[in-house]
Amino acid sequence: MRIPAHSVCTAIRDDIVSGVFERGSRLTEEQLARRYGVSRVPVREALRTLESEGFVVSRRHAGAHVAEPTEQEAADLLEIRLLLEPLGAARAAQRRTEAHLKVLRGLVRLGQERARRGEGEDLRSLGSWFHETLAQACGSPGLTALLTQLRHKIAWMYTVEQPAKPVESWAEHGAIVDAVARGDVERARTLTALHAERAAVAHRLRRPEWVRTSQHAVNTASVRH
Repeated sequence: MRIPAHSVCTAIRDDIVSGVFERGSRLTEEQLARRYGVSRVPVREALRTLESEGFVVSRRHAGAHVAEPTEQEAADLLEIRLLLEPLGAARAAQRRTEAHLKVLRGLVRLGQERARRGEGEDLRSLGSWFHETLAQACGSPGLTALLTQLRHKIAWMYTVEQPAKPVESWAEHGAIVDAVARGDVERARTLTALHAERAAVAHRLRRPEWVRTSQHAVNTASVRH
């Protein structure tokens, strides 16, 4: 069954972020087509997209390789996040829909319950879902795409420690949603900036040799590097 190029791109990106494809490793169209059970055409399109996003680099006479970001590039991403996430929240305060608010409030309620019970295993995924929904609520496809790409790249380069006080962290999420619901642009911007600054200290650069097994559903065959 032919898989759309977008799905192939997502699969390759996920495997890069998870460490299945090591930094600097070569990515051939034939290898990837066999892995994901598709033709080489969507793979070629996916590699072009991933190169534009900074996950892949093309080397003359050597083909496509997984990018090898520097520590400075990684540090820059956190700084960019401190600029873009508050802007996204400010826009969400102006443009959010009732559907966005319903999802955001539900996530905050779940996050606060899990935090109070000490069920930390769910908090990371809930937090990702929260920030993804907040980005979608900004009403700007371009900004949403930038924030999504930023989250993927930060997940690739950093491991994030659980907040020491998860209850307080989710209280901050709740305050952000309240500001967005009231349409308070400046409060939404300020609270999100403070939250992002506090969260940044929990980020630790991943070791270059860090690798783990892929769990991607499209995976159909093993890959040799």
